[in-house]
Amino acid sequence: MIVNPQLFNYRLIIGSLIIAVAALTVYSFTSYKSIASHQQFLEQEKKLVESELSQMITRYDDVSISNDLITSKLEDAKRATILTLDSLKMVRSDLSILAKFKQQLFNIKLKNKVLFNTIDSLDEVNKGLEREKLLAYSELRKQQNENSTLLQQNKNLNKSIEKGALLTANSFKAEGFENLFGAKASSNKAKKVESIEVCFILAENALTEAGEKELYIQILNPRNNVVADKGSVNFGNSSLIYSAKEIINYNNEVVEVCIDVDSDVNDKPFEKGMYYISIFHKDRRLGSTEVKLN
Repeated sequence: MIVNPQLFNYRLIIGSLIIAVAALTVYSFTSYKSIASHQQFLEQEKKLVESELSQMITRYDDVSISNDLITSKLEDAKRATILTLDSLKMVRSDLSILAKFKQQLFNIKLKNKVLFNTIDSLDEVNKGLEREKLLAYSELRKQQNENSTLLQQNKNLNKSIEKGALLTANSFKAEGFENLFGAKASSNKAKKVESIEVCFILAENALTEAGEKELYIQILNPRNNVVADKGSVNFGNSSLIYSAKEIINYNNEVVEVCIDVDSDVNDKPFEKGMYYISIFHKDRRLGSTEVKLN
């Protein structure tokens, strides 16, 4: 068989070209895939950095502290982080640029670590102060309650002392008298009686203030009218119509008191029936008794 050398050379050249094109195609495809994969990796890294920066900004917003210096540092850190994030969003995904932003992210993290550690320390201090404040408030309320209890006890004690210091009397009795030849004679005959004697005993009391005590006698006849009306005396919002007034010098010892209440012209003669007698110190009734005239 005779082979044409020129045709064989053409075939060899064409075969070589086909192999070269195939190899170049495979290389190009492989390079493209590698570049695309690398670019995708850079994009993911960029998004990760952006995400971390965004989370930092959110954390800045979540922090609330009353310390002006720390607040100012937080604002500065937030502005720097926002500026870094905005700059990162504007640049293309490049390995050298991304490395630069990663370094900035690392530096921000270091500063934030110090800053947030300081904030945490301040929080602990504030929590301790808050606990101390609550304990102080609790002690204060406890003391206030104790003071209120003591105040109420003092009020009750003062009331008891005031009550115990009141002038008291006992052994009340009353008796009618007629004038028999210039002398008093006991009588229960209504037509003959000209005066009613009221007797009682002021009790001993060391708590009562010593001195002059104004005593008032009120006698009501069977028709509930005041016998020997001497007018009225006012005690604040109350008033008392009385039959007789007597001033007694009281020295905290037992005092026997007898007061004659003479009838007025309008009372004569006395009516038959029950007469009711009350003894007052100011507006407080010390006691009462009664006498029946026939």
